[in-house]
Amino acid sequence: MYWIWMIAAFMVGGAAAVLVMLAMNRATRAKRMEEMERETNVMKKNKMLEVKEKFLQLKAELEKQVAARNAKIQSVEAKLKQHEMSLTQRQEELQRKVEEVEIVKENLNNQTQLIEKRKLELEKMHQQEVVHLETISGLSAGEAKERLIESLKDEAKTNAAAYVNEIMEEAKMTANMEAKKMVIRTIQRVATETAIENSVTVFHIDSDEIKGRIIGREGRNIRALEAATGIEIIVDDTPEAIVLSGFDPVRREVARLALHQLVLDGRIHPARIEEVVNKVRKQLEEEIIETGKRTTIDLGIHGLHPELIRLIGKMKYRSSYGQNLLQHARETANLCAVMAAELGLNPKKARRAGLLHDIGKVPDDEPELPHAILGMKVCEKYKEKPDICNAVGAHHDEVEMQTLLAPIVQVCDAISGARPGARREVVEAYIKRLNDLEQLALSYPGVVKTYAIQAGRELRVIVGADKINDKDTENLSNEIAKKIQDEMTYPGQVKITVIRETRAVSYAK
Repeated sequence: MYWIWMIAAFMVGGAAAVLVMLAMNRATRAKRMEEMERETNVMKKNKMLEVKEKFLQLKAELEKQVAARNAKIQSVEAKLKQHEMSLTQRQEELQRKVEEVEIVKENLNNQTQLIEKRKLELEKMHQQEVVHLETISGLSAGEAKERLIESLKDEAKTNAAAYVNEIMEEAKMTANMEAKKMVIRTIQRVATETAIENSVTVFHIDSDEIKGRIIGREGRNIRALEAATGIEIIVDDTPEAIVLSGFDPVRREVARLALHQLVLDGRIHPARIEEVVNKVRKQLEEEIIETGKRTTIDLGIHGLHPELIRLIGKMKYRSSYGQNLLQHARETANLCAVMAAELGLNPKKARRAGLLHDIGKVPDDEPELPHAILGMKVCEKYKEKPDICNAVGAHHDEVEMQTLLAPIVQVCDAISGARPGARREVVEAYIKRLNDLEQLALSYPGVVKTYAIQAGRELRVIVGADKINDKDTENLSNEIAKKIQDEMTYPGQVKITVIRETRAVSYAK
């Protein structure tokens, strides 16, 4: 009985425990369901918020795009309106101008008609006056005109010749002395020695043994030296001397210095020759630049382009008619400065123009241009002032002179080149210039004989007494002088003397 009760109690407790557990499971499930519902609601709210935010962003972007498009449309509309207004204004202006032109045209037509009427009236009055004068004078209009013209011609010729003579005499009395004084003072203040350049250089050696080493085996060394320098090397029977021949002074100097170094070193072979020649060429280039710098410093010229300084230094190794180009440029620069100071001009500019006037003779290339034009282009390239460029280009009359510097440079260049001993001329060229002078004067009508004397500095022209009168002799001398000045190149000046004489010869028997 006891066991029955125990079993029953156990069963009742189990059933109660099961019921309790079921109740607890239901409660837990209910809580979980509530939690899940809350989470779901939260997630729904979050998603809705995200959707709302995206919607608002998209809406804002669309509003921005719409606003931008509207702004563009408004700007385009404003531009179109402005353009339309400007077109309207232009149309109105054109219409107004057309109306003004029509009014002016009408006025011109009226004035033209009035002028035509006045012209006809004047012609009638002129004809009446001509008829009246013809009846009074007994001459026709053509005859009277011809007589008047002939009388005026003779009177004008006489007055012109007298006026020219008066002016020439007055100018000679005043200007000639002043000009001579100025030129003499200038030359005296800037007197320099003259050195004539040659086309050969003599290289002295100590013994003939060195001469053989320079020649080398089968002439290899001398051929290598000639190929490297471009200079002809003449080795003859002259004792202790080698002649370097060439028209380029730079190349001759390179060859001389290279030979000097090779003889001092003692190692003379083709490879060494090439090395020494290249080294000497670099040294000479540096010396050229240094020479240009020293020249500009000595003359007090500043602000030159480095390339112009190099070209100035290069002048040291160039010559013109045997005259060293650098010495000529320095002398011309000093002459220009002194003459500009005498005339009250800027001596610094004049000195600068005088130094640069022959810069076109030393270009790196050889264009087919006159050296004055080439020098002007070089100065323009390196930013020299226009008056300096014009003076450089006009010192041989290739371009028109625009400033007072140009004639000063031209005159000083002629003074430097025309001094006794300054230049050396070839005999053939000298004789040709004399013949050209005589033939030029012989080309004029009435000239019988011509004589070029005083080394081409004076030209005597003998004219026929029956062909030219005394008045025409002065005109002839002026014409010959002008033609010589325009067509010929000569140092200094040429004096033209026209001689006219009448000889009466008779014999007493």
